[in-house]
Amino acid sequence: MNSFAHDPVMVDEIVEVFRSVPSGVVLDATLGGGGHSSAILDSRDDVSILGLDRDPAAIDAAGRRLASFGARAVLQHRRFDEIDEAMDEAGVDELSGALFDLGVSSHQFDAAERGFSYRHDAPLDMRMDPTESWSAADVVNSASIDELTDILRSYADERFARRIAEAIVTSRPIATTGELAEIVASAIPAPARRRGGHPAKRTFQALRIEVNRELDVLPIALDRAVARLVSGGRVAVLSYHSGEDRIVKERFRHLETGGCTCPAGLPCGCGAVARVRRVRVAARPGADEQSRNPRSSSARLRVVEAV
Repeated sequence: MNSFAHDPVMVDEIVEVFRSVPSGVVLDATLGGGGHSSAILDSRDDVSILGLDRDPAAIDAAGRRLASFGARAVLQHRRFDEIDEAMDEAGVDELSGALFDLGVSSHQFDAAERGFSYRHDAPLDMRMDPTESWSAADVVNSASIDELTDILRSYADERFARRIAEAIVTSRPIATTGELAEIVASAIPAPARRRGGHPAKRTFQALRIEVNRELDVLPIALDRAVARLVSGGRVAVLSYHSGEDRIVKERFRHLETGGCTCPAGLPCGCGAVARVRRVRVAARPGADEQSRNPRSSSARLRVVEAV
């Protein structure tokens, strides 16, 4: 059984994005269970996949799912900004495309022992790569009030960041997700707790991002992927919250303009050279997909093509 089995988000749209790229290697930088990669390989006989994931369990699951494609699927246990190292190891010089499906997989949320979810009582963990040492417990039990406040505001736009940070520090040590969820809920005013889903949702999101440095490495990874594209190659990114999408949008805009600093509306005189152009595709899942897979409802797809 594939423990990572789930519906890959916007799979039909992703297949369409890569249908017209030149033949060659498509990087799946966030492999998960291999659902997107399997669909891409099924749709194109002339492309292969270089798949990366920082979760060893994902590599194992995807390996089983993609085994029938043989040498067309090469998988590596790596973080998604380690693109150059991955390509060197695989003997790949250039990319026809790259896919980033950001955030946490359904399996990671549903596996209680991984500590990603406020719905299960488990040890505070949230490591996408269990071989790394830094966990959510380390952040929760060592960060200062100011540091926790900044994490909650920066990575989750949490209105009550300061109150939550103070409650966390007062309640230390905190060992489990259940304890943390109760502490967060008690720190939020009752009227706010009654709307917008579980009151700990944003806190758990912010801590997960902090533990895994997701947003720190995202701009680096996008730049490295674009730098290895052949002409006509594409980078597609699925993001799931405003912090991720803001970084993707800003990075793609920089690559579209080449970092041009000239006043808007005037010809470029600074010598900037555009690296990509924007590709217009369906930006969000359709109503049927959102109904079938509620976790897809926050997804946002952005695509650029190398010029």
